[in-house]
Amino acid sequence: MENRFAVCIFVSTLLFFLLSMEAKTIDPYKVLGVERNASQREIQKAFHKLSLQYHPDKNKSKGAQAKFAEINNAYEILSDEEKRKNYDMYGDEKGNPGFGAGSPGDNGEYTYFTNGGPGQNHFTYGPGDWQSMGGQGGSKSFSFSFGGPSGPSSFGFGMEDMFSNFFGGKPGGGGQFDGFSGSTGSRPGSRPGSRTSPVSITTISPQVYKKEIVNRGMTWLLFSYTPSLKGKQHVENIIEEVASSLQGALKVGSINCETEPTLCKDLGIYPSRMPRVFVYKVSEKGSLVEYDGDWAAKPLKSFCQDNLPRFSKRVDLNRFESSTFTTNKLPSVVLLSTKKDTPVIWRVLSGLHHNHFSFYDAEVHDASDPTVKKLGVGALPAIVGWLPNGEKHVLKAGITTKDMKSTIKELSALLEGFEKKSKKAASCQAKKSPTDSGENQIPLLTHSNFDALCGEKTPVCIIGAFRSSKARNTLESILTAVSQKSLSRRQSSAQGKDSVSYTLLDAAKQATFLNAFDEAGFKSLEKVLVAYKPRRGTFAAFGGEMTTEEVEGFISSVLNGDIHFTKTRQKPVLR
Repeated sequence: MENRFAVCIFVSTLLFFLLSMEAKTIDPYKVLGVERNASQREIQKAFHKLSLQYHPDKNKSKGAQAKFAEINNAYEILSDEEKRKNYDMYGDEKGNPGFGAGSPGDNGEYTYFTNGGPGQNHFTYGPGDWQSMGGQGGSKSFSFSFGGPSGPSSFGFGMEDMFSNFFGGKPGGGGQFDGFSGSTGSRPGSRPGSRTSPVSITTISPQVYKKEIVNRGMTWLLFSYTPSLKGKQHVENIIEEVASSLQGALKVGSINCETEPTLCKDLGIYPSRMPRVFVYKVSEKGSLVEYDGDWAAKPLKSFCQDNLPRFSKRVDLNRFESSTFTTNKLPSVVLLSTKKDTPVIWRVLSGLHHNHFSFYDAEVHDASDPTVKKLGVGALPAIVGWLPNGEKHVLKAGITTKDMKSTIKELSALLEGFEKKSKKAASCQAKKSPTDSGENQIPLLTHSNFDALCGEKTPVCIIGAFRSSKARNTLESILTAVSQKSLSRRQSSAQGKDSVSYTLLDAAKQATFLNAFDEAGFKSLEKVLVAYKPRRGTFAAFGGEMTTEEVEGFISSVLNGDIHFTKTRQKPVLR
């Protein structure tokens, strides 16, 4: 009997070794049935389809487990750009990093879970090493993977995934995240991909759902269950793993539909055979989106990231003027980074503060970019803010990240401080006396006020011509701010009045008036400033970027005589 038992053990070990070697050497592209130039989206779709088809819980046919192992290994290679690159360069027969013989420190180990996660029944196999660790039986999941010093965790992703979407980048190398510096090293003795701190799972009641989830700006990962359902612990383990890597970006809650049947019925989330998982998506109305993918942490994490808030508008700084950010009553904030997509942290912040700011983000090459320098930014990533009156503020440049949770907290405090500054500026404006308010209002140029504003007794008349209501609001906001500054309100000693007057002009209705300055009437510009000297019959025009700083600089040049004036084509006359 002992010999027979020993033979059984040997045969089992040999069979598993052969399966492992085959999984290592097989072409991952062929396993998933994708081309070598396949996109990450195509790879992910192929993986989801095949993993559902061959999952041991659903497919009891012979060879399904081995096929499932191949699928997991192939996806792990092709979903990781670095491992995919190594495979493409060297091939599996060369023992390349991430797919071949393993890398130092991991011994190319494979792990098979038979009860839903670490700490339960699993087998680990490495070169010259066969272990069996106890636990309770059952067959709830099958995970076949391998990793290196920064490889994936038991559930399919590791530290690299955890940090790659903060503002972008990978841990290590002095803590750089594609230009976002910060300390990112793991704690001594910690396993890659392990949780850095416990995840708190909130018990959700109708009161909690209403007060803490609905319209609060935070994304929630929720699962509904009944105590009698199988697989609850497995689902909970995966959710904890995902939530741990996205701490600060979302919160986690569980709903016991046995004790809260009304809530589950009202939300339409009552489970049947398995717990159900949802993301509360922060949007204008808010909604629950159900997860129907594979029960693994990596696809669930991708699902959560896909459903994070999207209130930030991506803009091209080369095409958009700064005035774009000052057309709303709310202050505006713009993130400048080297990332091609809106970073996760900025999406989270846009959800938390979307009722108080207009959010934008832009991809820039580096801090030497002319558009970046023009904004006064010296290091990336950076956040630039505009008050509704057009004032620009560099809120933070060279942002460093320690971890997602602390960075979100720090930047939230930064935004809250800027919001207070905006409210203070608006309050000061509102407290001005009626006389001051009337004096500072920018009037529309008409026949009745033309002599007072742009008559021959006025040294310089600044005319803001607009072709849309949006352009008018921008010019009015900027000219109001500039007109209150001492330089542009310098008095003429001869007349004892302001040397500059400010007015607005509807360009669409007063084309003839503008033709006196420009033959085409500035038709190519949505908004333009004209500095007109009535007594001399000369003018200078400004059609550049309309910001408080640029306009103030133009007017200062006019008053200081640093700008060239041109003779008008004819005397401007209003229709």
